[in-house]
Amino acid sequence: MWQTFFRFCNFLCGFIPSRTTRERIRHDHLYDWAKKYHALRAACPELRFRHVKMIKGGWNIGFIVDKKYVFKIRKKFSNDDAQIAKIMREKRITDAFANIAPVAIPHISIINTGEYTFYRYNFIPGCNMNTYSLTTMRKNVQTWGKQIAEFIYAVHNARPDGIDDLKDRDGDGWNQNDICNNVIINPKTMKIVGIIDWEYAGWGMLETEIKNCTLFSRKLRQTDMDKIIRNEYAKLADKKN
Repeated sequence: MWQTFFRFCNFLCGFIPSRTTRERIRHDHLYDWAKKYHALRAACPELRFRHVKMIKGGWNIGFIVDKKYVFKIRKKFSNDDAQIAKIMREKRITDAFANIAPVAIPHISIINTGEYTFYRYNFIPGCNMNTYSLTTMRKNVQTWGKQIAEFIYAVHNARPDGIDDLKDRDGDGWNQNDICNNVIINPKTMKIVGIIDWEYAGWGMLETEIKNCTLFSRKLRQTDMDKIIRNEYAKLADKKN
C-alpha cells in the first residue's frame, strides 16, 4: 500500500514546475524513498527484488524484499555520525538480547551504499498483533499476555555485557519500549513468534514497559491485556524468589 501511495505522490511531484519545490517535497514528505530504494538495489545485486513491500513507521521507512529480508533507513537520513550512531545503538541492543529474548528479534546487519546506510534483518513471517479484530484479541489475550510477560521478564531482568554505556536514564532494567506496535503472530498457531523494531529500546522502568504494551492500541486496552501481563509477570517473579 505505502509503495503505491508514494509512487503516485512521486509521479504528481513531476508536474510541479519548480525543481527546488519538487526536491523539497520529495525530501521532506516522501523521504527520498525512490533514491533510497534504487541505492539499495544497487548495493544488493545478489537479491532479485521480485516482491517488494514498502513499510513506514516511527523514525524509519523500509522495504521487505522477497519476503526474506527487511531493510530500514531513517526517513530523513543524513550520512552523519549521529544517524549512524542511532543505527549502531539498535544493533548493539538487539545483538545483546539475541539469545536472551524468548521469541525471535531482529539480527541486524549494516548495508552501506555510500550515500545511505541501511540496516537489514531477516523477515519474520506472520501478522502484526494490532491487525487482528477485537474478537480475535479477546480469544487469544491470555496466551499473548503470558508470552509478553515472559518476554518482558527475560529482557528487563537480563544484564548482558557490553551495553552498560547505553543506560542513559533512570530505570530498573532493559525495555523494548514499543511492544504494542511490534508483536508478530503466527496465524496458524496464534502464538507470538517475534518482536521487531527496537529503535526506542533502552534502560527504563518496568512500569513504563508494561504500560507501553497497550498504550497505543485502543483494542488491546479493551482486552485487559495489561492485567494479564502484570499477573503473569508477578508469577515469574515469585517463582524466581
